[in-house]
Amino acid sequence: MQFGLTEEQEMIVSTVRSFVENEIYPHEDRVERSGEVPREVSQEIKRKCQELGFYACNFPESVGGAGLSHVDFALVERELGRGSMALTHFFGRPQNILMACEGEQVDRYLLPAVRGERMDALAMTEPDAGSDVRGMKCSARREGGDWVINGSKHFISGADHADFIIVFIATGEDDTPKGPKKRITTFLVDRGTPGFTIREGYKSVSHRGYKNMILEFDDCRLPDAQVLGEVDGGFEVMNEWLYATRITVATMSVGRARRVFDYALSYAAERKQFGQQIGKFQGVSFQIADMITEIDAADWLTLASAWRLDQGLPANREIASAKLYASEMLARVTDATLQIFGGMGLMDDFPIERFWRDARVERIWDGTSEIQRHIISRDLLRPLGA
Repeated sequence: MQFGLTEEQEMIVSTVRSFVENEIYPHEDRVERSGEVPREVSQEIKRKCQELGFYACNFPESVGGAGLSHVDFALVERELGRGSMALTHFFGRPQNILMACEGEQVDRYLLPAVRGERMDALAMTEPDAGSDVRGMKCSARREGGDWVINGSKHFISGADHADFIIVFIATGEDDTPKGPKKRITTFLVDRGTPGFTIREGYKSVSHRGYKNMILEFDDCRLPDAQVLGEVDGGFEVMNEWLYATRITVATMSVGRARRVFDYALSYAAERKQFGQQIGKFQGVSFQIADMITEIDAADWLTLASAWRLDQGLPANREIASAKLYASEMLARVTDATLQIFGGMGLMDDFPIERFWRDARVERIWDGTSEIQRHIISRDLLRPLGA
Protein backbone atom coordinates (compact mmCIF):
# COMPACT_ATOMS: atom_id res chain seq x y z
CA MET A 1 0.00 0.00 0.00
CA GLN A 2 1.28 3.45 -0.92
CA PHE A 3 0.82 5.77 2.04
CA GLY A 4 0.88 8.95 -0.03
CA LEU A 5 -2.12 9.98 -2.12
CA THR A 6 -1.80 10.17 -5.90
CA GLU A 7 -2.35 13.46 -7.70
CA GLU A 8 -5.81 12.25 -8.72
CA GLN A 9 -6.69 11.32 -5.14
CA GLU A 10 -5.50 14.71 -3.89
CA MET A 11 -7.84 16.27 -6.46
CA ILE A 12 -10.74 14.13 -5.22
CA VAL A 13 -10.12 15.20 -1.63
CA SER A 14 -9.77 18.87 -2.56
CA THR A 15 -12.88 18.88 -4.76
CA VAL A 16 -15.17 17.13 -2.28
CA ARG A 17 -13.91 19.14 0.69
CA SER A 18 -14.49 22.39 -1.21
CA PHE A 19 -17.98 21.19 -2.13
CA VAL A 20 -18.81 20.43 1.50
CA GLU A 21 -17.47 23.75 2.74
CA ASN A 22 -19.26 25.82 0.08
CA GLU A 23 -22.47 23.87 -0.53
CA ILE A 24 -23.13 22.06 2.76
CA TYR A 25 -21.82 24.20 5.64
CA PRO A 26 -23.98 27.26 4.80
CA HIS A 27 -27.21 25.26 5.26
CA GLU A 28 -26.29 23.33 8.40
CA ASP A 29 -27.66 25.73 11.03
CA ARG A 30 -31.01 25.97 9.25
CA VAL A 31 -31.35 22.19 9.03
CA GLU A 32 -30.23 21.75 12.64
CA ARG A 33 -32.86 24.17 13.93
CA SER A 34 -35.76 23.08 11.70
CA GLY A 35 -35.00 19.37 11.41
CA GLU A 36 -35.84 19.62 7.71
CA VAL A 37 -33.92 19.88 4.45
CA PRO A 38 -35.81 22.24 2.11
CA ARG A 39 -36.50 20.51 -1.20
CA GLU A 40 -34.92 23.32 -3.20
CA VAL A 41 -31.71 22.91 -1.19
CA SER A 42 -31.59 19.13 -1.61
CA GLN A 43 -32.16 19.37 -5.35
CA GLU A 44 -29.51 22.06 -5.74
CA ILE A 45 -26.95 19.91 -3.89
CA LYS A 46 -27.85 16.97 -6.11
CA ARG A 47 -27.60 19.04 -9.31
CA LYS A 48 -24.21 20.49 -8.42
CA CYS A 49 -22.88 17.07 -7.46
CA GLN A 50 -23.96 15.72 -10.85
CA GLU A 51 -22.24 18.63 -12.58
CA LEU A 52 -19.02 17.73 -10.76
CA GLY A 53 -19.34 14.16 -12.01
CA PHE A 54 -19.39 12.69 -8.49
CA TYR A 55 -22.98 11.44 -8.36
CA ALA A 56 -22.99 7.64 -7.84
CA CYS A 57 -19.20 7.68 -7.86
CA ASN A 58 -19.32 4.40 -5.91
CA PHE A 59 -20.55 2.60 -9.05
CA PRO A 60 -18.45 1.23 -11.93
CA GLU A 61 -18.17 3.02 -15.25
CA SER A 62 -19.94 0.10 -16.94
CA VAL A 63 -23.26 1.30 -15.47
CA GLY A 64 -22.56 5.03 -15.67
CA GLY A 65 -20.75 5.63 -12.39
CA ALA A 66 -17.38 7.26 -11.89
CA GLY A 67 -15.67 3.93 -11.31
CA LEU A 68 -13.72 4.99 -8.24
CA SER A 69 -11.69 2.40 -6.39
CA HIS A 70 -12.60 1.51 -2.81
CA VAL A 71 -9.79 3.73 -1.52
CA ASP A 72 -10.87 6.63 -3.74
CA PHE A 73 -14.46 6.32 -2.57
CA ALA A 74 -13.35 6.10 1.06
CA LEU A 75 -11.65 9.48 0.55
CA VAL A 76 -14.91 10.89 -0.85
CA GLU A 77 -16.87 9.61 2.14
CA ARG A 78 -14.24 10.91 4.55
CA GLU A 79 -14.64 14.45 3.23
CA LEU A 80 -18.43 14.18 3.19
CA GLY A 81 -18.22 13.18 6.85
CA ARG A 82 -17.27 16.78 7.64
CA GLY A 83 -20.78 17.95 6.76
CA SER A 84 -24.35 17.39 7.94
CA MET A 85 -25.56 13.93 6.93
CA ALA A 86 -29.01 15.33 6.21
CA LEU A 87 -27.43 17.45 3.48
CA THR A 88 -24.57 15.26 2.21
CA HIS A 89 -27.10 12.48 1.61
CA PHE A 90 -28.10 14.33 -1.57
CA PHE A 91 -24.53 14.18 -2.85
CA GLY A 92 -25.81 10.82 -4.10
CA ARG A 93 -24.36 7.40 -3.24
CA PRO A 94 -26.96 4.74 -4.18
CA GLN A 95 -26.70 1.38 -2.40
CA ASN A 96 -24.00 -0.82 -3.99
CA ILE A 97 -26.38 -3.73 -3.52
CA LEU A 98 -28.19 -2.54 -6.66
CA MET A 99 -25.37 -4.10 -8.66
CA ALA A 100 -27.25 -7.37 -7.99
CA CYS A 101 -30.04 -6.18 -10.33
CA GLU A 102 -30.71 -8.41 -13.33
CA GLY A 103 -32.83 -8.20 -16.46
CA GLU A 104 -35.42 -5.44 -16.47
CA GLN A 105 -34.39 -4.48 -12.92
CA VAL A 106 -31.31 -2.84 -14.44
CA ASP A 107 -33.42 -0.36 -16.39
CA ARG A 108 -36.04 0.12 -13.66
CA TYR A 109 -33.78 0.52 -10.65
CA LEU A 110 -30.02 0.34 -11.16
CA LEU A 111 -29.48 2.77 -14.04
CA PRO A 112 -32.05 5.39 -12.87
CA ALA A 113 -30.41 5.31 -9.41
CA VAL A 114 -26.97 5.89 -10.92
CA ARG A 115 -28.29 8.75 -13.05
CA GLY A 116 -29.97 10.33 -10.03
CA GLU A 117 -33.47 9.92 -11.47
CA ARG A 118 -34.60 7.63 -8.64
CA MET A 119 -33.39 7.44 -5.04
CA ASP A 120 -33.25 4.31 -2.92
CA ALA A 121 -33.20 3.33 0.76
CA LEU A 122 -32.23 0.12 2.52
CA ALA A 123 -34.58 -1.59 4.99
CA MET A 124 -33.43 -4.36 7.29
CA THR A 125 -34.02 -3.34 10.92
CA GLU A 126 -37.22 -4.18 12.81
CA PRO A 127 -38.42 -3.40 16.36
CA ASP A 128 -37.30 -6.88 17.52
CA ALA A 129 -34.59 -7.52 14.95
CA GLY A 130 -31.68 -5.11 14.91
CA SER A 131 -28.32 -6.88 15.00
CA ASP A 132 -30.21 -10.22 14.96
CA VAL A 133 -31.18 -10.09 11.29
CA ARG A 134 -32.54 -13.63 11.31
CA GLY A 135 -34.93 -12.61 14.06
CA MET A 136 -36.98 -10.51 11.65
CA LYS A 137 -40.74 -11.02 11.67
CA CYS A 138 -41.66 -9.10 8.52
CA SER A 139 -42.52 -11.99 6.23
CA ALA A 140 -43.66 -12.89 2.74
CA ARG A 141 -45.77 -15.87 1.72
CA ARG A 142 -46.60 -17.22 -1.74
CA GLU A 143 -50.16 -16.66 -2.89
CA GLY A 144 -51.52 -16.81 -6.44
CA GLY A 145 -48.09 -16.51 -8.00
CA ASP A 146 -47.21 -13.39 -5.99
CA TRP A 147 -45.52 -12.66 -2.70
CA VAL A 148 -47.78 -11.25 0.00
CA ILE A 149 -45.85 -9.24 2.59
CA ASN A 150 -46.90 -8.34 6.13
CA GLY A 151 -44.94 -6.69 8.92
CA SER A 152 -42.90 -3.57 9.53
CA LYS A 153 -39.41 -2.09 9.47
CA HIS A 154 -38.11 0.83 11.50
CA PHE A 155 -35.04 3.13 11.70
CA ILE A 156 -35.01 3.28 7.89
CA SER A 157 -32.77 6.16 6.84
CA GLY A 158 -33.58 8.03 3.65
CA ALA A 159 -36.99 6.44 3.15
CA ASP A 160 -38.69 9.84 3.47
CA HIS A 161 -37.61 10.79 -0.06
CA ALA A 162 -36.79 7.37 -1.57
CA ASP A 163 -38.56 6.32 -4.77
CA PHE A 164 -38.04 2.66 -3.92
CA ILE A 165 -36.82 0.61 -0.98
CA ILE A 166 -34.49 -2.41 -0.91
CA VAL A 167 -36.14 -4.59 1.75
CA PHE A 168 -34.95 -7.78 3.44
CA ILE A 169 -37.88 -10.06 4.30
CA ALA A 170 -38.25 -13.52 5.83
CA THR A 171 -39.52 -15.99 3.22
CA GLY A 172 -39.33 -19.25 5.13
CA GLU A 173 -37.72 -21.11 7.98
CA ASP A 174 -35.38 -24.08 8.30
CA ASP A 175 -34.91 -26.38 11.28
CA THR A 176 -31.28 -26.55 12.35
CA PRO A 177 -29.44 -28.13 15.32
CA LYS A 178 -29.38 -24.65 16.84
CA GLY A 179 -33.11 -24.10 16.33
CA PRO A 180 -35.27 -22.49 13.63
CA LYS A 181 -33.35 -20.38 11.11
CA LYS A 182 -35.09 -17.79 8.91
CA ARG A 183 -34.55 -17.73 5.17
CA ILE A 184 -34.23 -14.17 3.90
CA THR A 185 -35.07 -12.72 0.48
CA THR A 186 -34.35 -9.22 -0.83
CA PHE A 187 -37.17 -7.31 -2.54
CA LEU A 188 -37.37 -4.05 -4.48
CA VAL A 189 -40.49 -2.18 -3.36
CA ASP A 190 -41.71 0.96 -5.11
CA ARG A 191 -43.17 3.87 -3.17
CA GLY A 192 -46.92 3.86 -3.71
CA THR A 193 -47.25 0.09 -4.02
CA PRO A 194 -50.68 -0.91 -2.59
CA GLY A 195 -50.36 -2.19 0.95
CA PHE A 196 -47.04 -0.40 1.47
CA THR A 197 -46.90 2.67 3.73
CA ILE A 198 -43.97 4.92 4.68
CA ARG A 199 -44.49 7.06 7.76
CA GLU A 200 -42.38 9.28 9.97
CA GLY A 201 -40.27 7.48 12.53
CA TYR A 202 -38.72 8.47 15.84
CA LYS A 203 -37.12 11.77 16.78
CA SER A 204 -33.39 11.27 17.10
CA VAL A 205 -30.90 13.52 18.87
CA SER A 206 -28.27 12.52 16.29
CA HIS A 207 -28.16 13.94 12.76
CA ARG A 208 -31.21 16.17 12.79
CA GLY A 209 -32.87 16.39 9.41
CA TYR A 210 -31.57 12.95 8.46
CA LYS A 211 -34.80 11.17 9.22
CA ASN A 212 -35.52 7.59 10.06
CA MET A 213 -38.82 6.22 8.85
CA ILE A 214 -41.17 3.33 9.61
CA LEU A 215 -42.28 1.02 6.80
CA GLU A 216 -45.53 -0.92 7.11
CA PHE A 217 -46.66 -3.81 4.91
CA ASP A 218 -50.31 -4.87 5.00
CA ASP A 219 -50.98 -7.65 2.47
CA CYS A 220 -48.60 -5.92 0.06
CA ARG A 221 -48.41 -8.01 -3.13
CA LEU A 222 -45.20 -8.22 -5.13
CA PRO A 223 -44.43 -10.29 -8.24
CA ASP A 224 -41.27 -12.39 -8.64
CA ALA A 225 -39.82 -9.58 -10.77
CA GLN A 226 -39.29 -7.60 -7.54
CA VAL A 227 -36.94 -10.17 -6.03
CA LEU A 228 -33.34 -8.93 -5.97
CA GLY A 229 -31.01 -11.89 -6.38
CA GLU A 230 -32.32 -15.37 -5.63
CA VAL A 231 -35.35 -16.33 -3.53
CA ASP A 232 -34.04 -17.15 -0.03
CA GLY A 233 -30.70 -15.71 -1.14
CA GLY A 234 -30.91 -12.46 0.81
CA PHE A 235 -27.87 -13.27 2.95
CA GLU A 236 -25.75 -13.91 -0.12
CA VAL A 237 -26.76 -10.54 -1.57
CA MET A 238 -26.15 -8.90 1.81
CA ASN A 239 -22.71 -10.41 2.35
CA GLU A 240 -21.52 -9.56 -1.15
CA TRP A 241 -22.51 -5.91 -1.17
CA LEU A 242 -23.15 -4.50 2.32
CA TYR A 243 -19.52 -4.29 3.45
CA ALA A 244 -19.56 -0.73 2.06
CA THR A 245 -21.88 0.58 4.76
CA ARG A 246 -19.40 -0.19 7.55
CA ILE A 247 -16.53 1.47 5.68
CA THR A 248 -18.79 4.48 5.17
CA VAL A 249 -19.39 4.83 8.92
CA ALA A 250 -15.64 4.56 9.56
CA THR A 251 -14.59 7.07 6.91
CA MET A 252 -17.27 9.60 7.79
CA SER A 253 -16.33 9.29 11.47
CA VAL A 254 -12.76 10.20 10.53
CA GLY A 255 -13.87 13.20 8.46
CA ARG A 256 -16.11 14.50 11.22
CA ALA A 257 -13.38 13.97 13.82
CA ARG A 258 -10.96 16.05 11.75
CA ARG A 259 -13.46 18.90 11.55
CA VAL A 260 -14.08 18.74 15.29
CA PHE A 261 -10.35 18.61 15.96
CA ASP A 262 -9.84 21.83 13.98
CA TYR A 263 -12.24 23.55 16.38
CA ALA A 264 -10.41 22.13 19.40
CA LEU A 265 -6.99 23.13 18.09
CA SER A 266 -8.02 26.68 17.24
CA TYR A 267 -9.81 27.20 20.55
CA ALA A 268 -6.83 25.85 22.52
CA ALA A 269 -4.55 28.29 20.71
CA GLU A 270 -6.84 31.31 21.20
CA ARG A 271 -8.64 30.89 24.53
CA LYS A 272 -6.72 32.38 27.47
CA GLN A 273 -6.91 31.52 31.15
CA PHE A 274 -4.50 32.49 33.90
CA GLY A 275 -2.68 34.77 31.47
CA GLN A 276 -1.87 32.29 28.71
CA GLN A 277 -3.47 30.18 25.99
CA ILE A 278 -5.08 27.05 27.41
CA GLY A 279 -3.17 24.98 24.85
CA LYS A 280 -0.02 25.66 26.87
CA PHE A 281 -1.43 23.76 29.82
CA GLN A 282 -0.41 20.12 29.81
CA GLY A 283 -3.97 19.02 30.60
CA VAL A 284 -5.12 20.45 27.26
CA SER A 285 -2.01 19.94 25.13
CA PHE A 286 -1.89 16.23 25.93
CA GLN A 287 -5.56 15.89 24.92
CA ILE A 288 -4.71 17.55 21.60
CA ALA A 289 -1.84 15.10 21.09
CA ASP A 290 -4.02 12.09 21.89
CA MET A 291 -6.82 13.28 19.61
CA ILE A 292 -4.70 13.69 16.47
CA THR A 293 -2.95 10.39 17.11
CA GLU A 294 -6.27 8.55 17.31
CA ILE A 295 -7.67 10.32 14.25
CA ASP A 296 -4.64 9.43 12.15
CA ALA A 297 -4.75 5.83 13.38
CA ALA A 298 -8.45 5.52 12.46
CA ASP A 299 -7.80 7.13 9.07
CA TRP A 300 -5.08 4.66 8.12
CA LEU A 301 -6.98 1.69 9.53
CA THR A 302 -9.96 2.62 7.35
CA LEU A 303 -7.98 3.27 4.18
CA ALA A 304 -6.11 -0.01 4.71
CA SER A 305 -9.39 -1.95 4.83
CA ALA A 306 -10.53 -0.27 1.60
CA TRP A 307 -7.14 -1.05 0.03
CA ARG A 308 -7.60 -4.73 0.84
CA LEU A 309 -10.88 -4.72 -1.08
CA ASP A 310 -9.14 -3.15 -4.07
CA GLN A 311 -6.53 -5.94 -3.92
CA GLY A 312 -9.21 -8.64 -3.76
CA LEU A 313 -8.06 -9.66 -0.29
CA PRO A 314 -10.33 -10.78 2.58
CA ALA A 315 -11.29 -7.67 4.53
CA ASN A 316 -14.22 -8.55 6.78
CA ARG A 317 -12.21 -8.35 10.00
CA GLU A 318 -10.31 -5.25 8.88
CA ILE A 319 -13.53 -3.43 7.96
CA ALA A 320 -15.07 -4.36 11.32
CA SER A 321 -11.94 -3.08 13.10
CA ALA A 322 -12.11 0.19 11.17
CA LYS A 323 -15.79 0.71 11.94
CA LEU A 324 -15.29 -0.15 15.61
CA TYR A 325 -12.22 2.00 16.19
CA ALA A 326 -13.24 5.01 14.09
CA SER A 327 -16.72 5.31 15.61
CA GLU A 328 -15.40 5.01 19.16
CA MET A 329 -12.56 7.40 18.34
CA LEU A 330 -15.10 9.97 17.17
CA ALA A 331 -16.90 9.71 20.50
CA ARG A 332 -13.68 10.37 22.40
CA VAL A 333 -12.66 13.27 20.15
CA THR A 334 -16.01 15.04 20.32
CA ASP A 335 -16.16 14.60 24.08
CA ALA A 336 -12.62 15.91 24.57
CA THR A 337 -13.35 18.88 22.30
CA LEU A 338 -16.44 19.74 24.31
CA GLN A 339 -14.36 19.54 27.48
CA ILE A 340 -11.79 21.94 26.01
CA PHE A 341 -14.56 24.40 25.14
CA GLY A 342 -15.97 24.07 28.65
CA GLY A 343 -19.48 25.41 29.21
CA MET A 344 -19.56 27.06 25.78
CA GLY A 345 -19.23 23.64 24.21
CA LEU A 346 -22.76 22.82 25.33
CA MET A 347 -24.24 26.01 23.88
CA ASP A 348 -25.63 26.08 20.36
CA ASP A 349 -23.52 29.14 19.55
CA PHE A 350 -20.94 26.57 18.49
CA PRO A 351 -21.57 23.29 16.60
CA ILE A 352 -19.62 21.29 19.19
CA GLU A 353 -22.72 20.04 21.01
CA ARG A 354 -24.13 18.95 17.64
CA PHE A 355 -21.02 16.97 16.81
CA TRP A 356 -21.15 15.43 20.28
CA ARG A 357 -24.78 14.32 19.82
CA ASP A 358 -24.25 13.16 16.26
CA ALA A 359 -21.29 10.99 17.26
CA ARG A 360 -23.37 8.77 19.51
CA VAL A 361 -25.24 6.90 16.80
CA GLU A 362 -22.10 5.83 14.93
CA ARG A 363 -21.44 3.10 17.53
CA ILE A 364 -24.93 1.71 16.96
CA TRP A 365 -26.02 1.73 13.34
CA ASP A 366 -24.60 -0.51 10.61
CA GLY A 367 -23.60 -2.97 13.31
CA THR A 368 -23.03 -2.02 16.93
CA SER A 369 -19.57 -1.94 18.48
CA GLU A 370 -20.42 -5.23 20.15
CA ILE A 371 -21.26 -6.83 16.79
CA GLN A 372 -17.98 -5.56 15.31
CA ARG A 373 -16.07 -7.09 18.22
CA HIS A 374 -17.92 -10.36 17.60
CA ILE A 375 -16.92 -10.31 13.91
CA ILE A 376 -13.29 -9.57 14.76
CA SER A 377 -12.95 -12.21 17.48
CA ARG A 378 -14.78 -14.85 15.41
CA ASP A 379 -12.43 -14.25 12.48
CA LEU A 380 -9.42 -14.77 14.76
CA LEU A 381 -10.70 -17.73 16.76
CA ARG A 382 -12.44 -19.87 14.12
CA PRO A 383 -9.22 -20.95 12.36
CA LEU A 384 -8.07 -22.27 15.75
CA GLY A 385 -11.25 -24.28 16.23
CA ALA A 386 -12.56 -22.03 19.01
